[in-house]
Amino acid sequence: MNKKLYVGGLSYDTTEDSLKDAFSKAGAVDSATIIIDRMSGRSKGFGFVEMASEEDAQKAIDMWDGKEFEGRNLTVNEARPMKERPQRGFNDGGRDR
Repeated sequence: MNKKLYVGGLSYDTTEDSLKDAFSKAGAVDSATIIIDRMSGRSKGFGFVEMASEEDAQKAIDMWDGKEFEGRNLTVNEARPMKERPQRGFNDGGRDR
C-alpha cells in the first residue's frame, strides 16, 4: 500500500524529477507532485510524494524531515486529507450572502 507524504519548504526551482530522485534514496517512489499556483504558474513551495510502502515512507520522513534540500530545509510528514472549504462564487469575492 502506498503512502502519501507532504513535503514543505521546497525551493521554487525544485522540479518533480529532482524531488522524486531525492526521495528514491529512501525507497520506491510512485509519484512526486509539486503544487503550482494557477495565477502565476510558479511553485507554491510544497508538494506530495507517494512512496510504495509504509516502511519506505517512514524512511523518507526520517531521511528528509528538517534536512536541507536545494538550499531549503524541508518539512516532511504524512499527508492529511484536505479540509473541506466552502465554494466561492465568481463575483462575490468569497463572501457569504
